[in-house]
Amino acid sequence: MVDEPSPGNRMMMMRLGIPPAYVRISLTLAILAPHILTAQPTQTVVFERVAEPREQAFTLLIPKGWQVRGGIVRIDPTRQGGPAQSIAAKIDFAVQNDADGTVTIYWPPEMLYFDARHSPAGQMGLFPPGSNYQGMTVWPVLPALRFLHEVAFRSLHPEASGVQVEDQRNLPALARRYLQRVQAFPIQTTFSYDAATITVSYLERGRRYREQLITVIENWGQMGAGMWGNKETIVMRAPADEFERWLPILSVIQRSVQLNTQWLAGELRGQIQRGEIVLRTQREINQINQQIFEHQQTTTAEIHNDMFLTLTDREEYVNPYTNEVEVGSNQWRHRWVNDRGDVIYSDRESWDPNTDPQMNLSGFRRSAVRRR
Repeated sequence: MVDEPSPGNRMMMMRLGIPPAYVRISLTLAILAPHILTAQPTQTVVFERVAEPREQAFTLLIPKGWQVRGGIVRIDPTRQGGPAQSIAAKIDFAVQNDADGTVTIYWPPEMLYFDARHSPAGQMGLFPPGSNYQGMTVWPVLPALRFLHEVAFRSLHPEASGVQVEDQRNLPALARRYLQRVQAFPIQTTFSYDAATITVSYLERGRRYREQLITVIENWGQMGAGMWGNKETIVMRAPADEFERWLPILSVIQRSVQLNTQWLAGELRGQIQRGEIVLRTQREINQINQQIFEHQQTTTAEIHNDMFLTLTDREEYVNPYTNEVEVGSNQWRHRWVNDRGDVIYSDRESWDPNTDPQMNLSGFRRSAVRRR
């Protein structure tokens, strides 16, 4: 039997050597935004800020009356066949307008795969495609477009029929941004990235849907010894004839995610413990934690400013309660917020949600566009 490097040790060494935004936590939900089409949304939409239900790892805005499904997932290594998927928390989370998910935005879990072609054991035929290696499915690394077609869409809709690909494209600028953020740290890595989006229509349970999927494939390269995975996969769907009308609302949901930094700190400590990493001094631990929080804040701001400008219709608003600048949709003319973080968008002139008897609301203030 050929000895292989421990993927657990490899992964944790990589975690200590790469930017915190690339630690294997599936929670940087707001860094991707699909190509949003301009469409006329519902005239008035009330958004409520809700917490991820299982561990309160993050909050986000959802339209009033909608529901969430899933949340943080912890994979049991004894059932998975190895520890590779168990070191980091994963997300399996959706926001949908009804129990059937007629209109849905969904974040599937980030999964690690193992490309055995360059390993001695793989070359000996010990790990054929489809087998399990330390909890990872053995499969050659896939380009982002193939992953979306062959893995993401097929796993989500095994009974879909009449599938039509309406659009597909590579997103090289998005892949470059991921690589640039890794290279910004003075630590050598062999990561590479590929990004893509597809839009498909299909029949499911007698109804035709349109769906947009986007993902970034992260290949760990030589230092990862064959490991690769999907990052930030996002799926948005609606009935085909209503898809464009729902996109502005799905965009607000997608861009509203706020991490719970206390949860993040605990998760990072847990990853170190689960990976059996021994740090030399407490000073190093404190330094790493400080870098994590500083990088989380700066990276989020950078991404909001460059990704949303190029990929979505967005605007910057001033929160009247906090005086902080918030990123929101520009698909409505007016934005209102309350002190809990709930948001209302409306096109109605001289309308006030606090005085509308049908709304039965109070405490909302107009959130003005930030002055340039």
